[in-house]
Amino acid sequence: MSCFVPFNRRNLDVSFFVFRPTSVLVDELVEALKRFAASAGSVGCVQSSIFRSIHGNMIIWYGAWTRKSSGDKESLNATLLSMLTGVSSMAILVEHSFFEPYAGESRDGASAAKFSTGDIISVDAAESTTSEVGDLAHACLALFKSRFMKIEGMDARVCLRSQSRPRVACVHMWKSLQFCYSWILNAEYRNSVLPYLDRLSLDLKYDIFKVVYVSGEGSAGYHSHVSPHPMLGHEEESTERKLVQN
Repeated sequence: MSCFVPFNRRNLDVSFFVFRPTSVLVDELVEALKRFAASAGSVGCVQSSIFRSIHGNMIIWYGAWTRKSSGDKESLNATLLSMLTGVSSMAILVEHSFFEPYAGESRDGASAAKFSTGDIISVDAAESTTSEVGDLAHACLALFKSRFMKIEGMDARVCLRSQSRPRVACVHMWKSLQFCYSWILNAEYRNSVLPYLDRLSLDLKYDIFKVVYVSGEGSAGYHSHVSPHPMLGHEEESTERKLVQN
């Protein structure tokens, strides 16, 4: 069974809920979030997944939804928070937000990044301290386009921007943990990528996760909401250039 993150905002909204466990019984928190995922399905969640930090103590719940208005998102957020009351004794909800994907690419040419239970993903989250998300989104897109095909072992990558904060997140899918480590320790990453982002006055966070759960929705259920189209083609580049300038 697989889960997906779309490469653009045409058909789906996506949300992330980030938790910091307060108990050593992290497995119980994961089980509680699985029940939360089932409940989210009853209010329109198309796909969901749980990521568990390999080195830290963060848990991320990811959900994909059919496109909604701003008012509907506010109502949905309130509903989801009320459904999480049973988790409050196990974890602190560090943050939650809807994001819109604005760029992505995969090795196999698919129109979404696919991952399954047991897969390794890494997440970069950068927030502008000057509230200028346009420059940040453009910088992440430039890094994405110039380096994706050169990074060994990365299956797919998605860039997303928060709909409530000046923040951009990039989610990377890896063939193995070893490939992920190799990139982090690579001289180009330390000497070129990080200094390039540092010039933007950012609060930059990075972590590596293992996918510990994906919802029972099959790929057919997802692709009924996503139309196949080429990623990062000329037409899409024009659209994204307008997006990051807004």
